[in-house]
Amino acid sequence: MSETVLVLNAGSSSLKFAAYDIEDLSVRLRGSVSRIGDGASIEVTRGDDAIEPSGASSLADGDHADHMRWLLNSIGDWLPETRVAALGHRVVHGGQAFSEPVRVDAAILEKLDALSPLAPSHQPHNLAPIRAVADIWPDAPQIACFDTSFHRTQPRLAELFALPRRFANQGVLRYGFHGLSYDYIAGRTPSVLGDVASGRVVVAHLGHGASMCAMKGGRSVATTMGFTALDGLMMGKRCGALDPGVVLHLMEEDGLSLTDVRTLLYKESGLCGVSGESDDVRSLLDSETPEAAEALDLFAYRAAREIGSLAAALDGLDALIFTAGIGENSADMRRRICAHCGWLGVHIDDDANDSGGPMISKAGGAASAWVIPTDEEIVIARAVKKAID
Repeated sequence: MSETVLVLNAGSSSLKFAAYDIEDLSVRLRGSVSRIGDGASIEVTRGDDAIEPSGASSLADGDHADHMRWLLNSIGDWLPETRVAALGHRVVHGGQAFSEPVRVDAAILEKLDALSPLAPSHQPHNLAPIRAVADIWPDAPQIACFDTSFHRTQPRLAELFALPRRFANQGVLRYGFHGLSYDYIAGRTPSVLGDVASGRVVVAHLGHGASMCAMKGGRSVATTMGFTALDGLMMGKRCGALDPGVVLHLMEEDGLSLTDVRTLLYKESGLCGVSGESDDVRSLLDSETPEAAEALDLFAYRAAREIGSLAAALDGLDALIFTAGIGENSADMRRRICAHCGWLGVHIDDDANDSGGPMISKAGGAASAWVIPTDEEIVIARAVKKAID
């Protein structure tokens, strides 16, 4: 009987999963559940073949735990003569305590749960599958891999807020996120960029959640997200960087409660809020309203502002890399962002950009631009294999 590593990446309303052969980490199965709790849609593929997920119709209104139980009960049918040797999970926040992947037990789970207020839209959903697996397969090793870990190489000045020192001592620091994606890109850059990979690189992870990371020698030295996943870039529904005085004003003058503010900043802002239409770049590009156009322009402008900030942290820029859903697939948004970056030596090649690269800039510029697809799941699979070997 062969053995696999099962990787689980749970979002607020989604669950992505992949099974890897434990020997060579080749992909044996991939799948996703979207719109959990709202008529869930399920897709499963084995190689090039789609699998009809039996019993899925009964899960239309199920929660993360329901889908996790269904997945564990189904995987034996999809991969017969195969045993799941261990499971790996994406966990958004590791706080100060966790800078490396860790095997989860009850004590670790309690510590991770205590970090949920720092990532309320993510952490509880990341932990739900861990609990479901522990209930069904209590002896299965489970490894948590953290989005914050990659940024633990940041210098202290990059982590600090200008608040009284006691708050930093309590752990109120800039942690950064999307670290699993940045870890993968850092590993890919030497083979794609060559010697430039060891230089001054900004990686733009642009998806529904978006951030950027400044890397030097493949290590994080600064990033746009901070204490929570709310800071930095404008996102699909999150506001990104915001004058904290706005929050005080909304609470004092407009009477918004803490819950109201949290909902506003996490779920009603960003592309969705500015456009009044959608949080999806594709839909906004198809729209003819001035509000949609302004939302796209603002997204590109804010992204370019952050690139300039990270270039300052790097003392210059050698390469700009786009990844994740928008970064990999929207030639229009890449073009809009790069149009603001000529002063950094980034000059886009329209034909290369339209074809998806990997290099999308003109030769001879002071800085090059690239598209590199990310793969968070393989980073987790590698960590699990290392942990159980």
